[in-house]
Amino acid sequence: MKKATSILFFLMVISQFAFSQISAIEKNALIDLYKSTNGENWNTSWNLNDAPHTWHGITVESNTVTEINLSMNNLNGLLPSTIGNLKSLQNLNLGFNKINGVIPSEITSIKTLETIQLFMNQIEGTIPSNIGNLTNLKELVLFNNLISGHLPKSIYNLENLEVLHISSNKITGLISSDIKNLTSLINFSLFDNSMFGTIPSEIGQLTNLKELALANNSFDGKIPSELNNLTKLETLLLNNNHFIGSIDPSIENLPQLINFECNNNLLEVSSYTNNSTPITYNSLTPQ
Repeated sequence: MKKATSILFFLMVISQFAFSQISAIEKNALIDLYKSTNGENWNTSWNLNDAPHTWHGITVESNTVTEINLSMNNLNGLLPSTIGNLKSLQNLNLGFNKINGVIPSEITSIKTLETIQLFMNQIEGTIPSNIGNLTNLKELVLFNNLISGHLPKSIYNLENLEVLHISSNKITGLISSDIKNLTSLINFSLFDNSMFGTIPSEIGQLTNLKELALANNSFDGKIPSELNNLTKLETLLLNNNHFIGSIDPSIENLPQLINFECNNNLLEVSSYTNNSTPITYNSLTPQ
């Protein structure tokens, strides 16, 4: 009986150990991340002699890496291209670090990705042109970086995307009418960039939106009346642009709208209110 118990215990230990193993390719990808971001000086570092499933911020399921969460861990350096070898990765959170360089295009080969959170870093370059390959992506959070260029055309293929938060970068260009494809969007935040042009009326088809933040850009033309279709909208930030004309009162009186700002535009002054709370904005006389 004692011998049988010992054998059972041994088998359980072996089983647990085997279940936590990952391939050499995935392990090397993690080691590349460690080395390229100065892992020895992370706030919580890794002992590379230990099994990867014990490493801080790493989740292993069914012998493969499914999550990396190293936010606020003093990562300093580049994201290696071998991150694309983590073919089962679902969630990547490297926010609040000192990552620089570009987002490697190889990341768009990880078809399982559901969240990419690289906010509050020093990332440059453009959003990978093939970002639309990530058809399972629900959150793309890149705010407070140095990202430039246009929104890639393929980004409008992300029909499962719920959060697109790329504020406080250097992104330029237009919002395409293909925005109508992103019907799952709840949060669409582009404020504090260098985008321009008119707001496409198709944005009114994003009926799940709760937050639309377009402030601090160079958008112009009239504010589309189709925004009055966004009945779940709680926050609407349009301030510090070049919008003209007047705002449809049905937009100002959306049933869930709590936070509405549109000052510093070329708009006619309105006296409408929302939910009995005065909403004010300033008209800006062209120079």
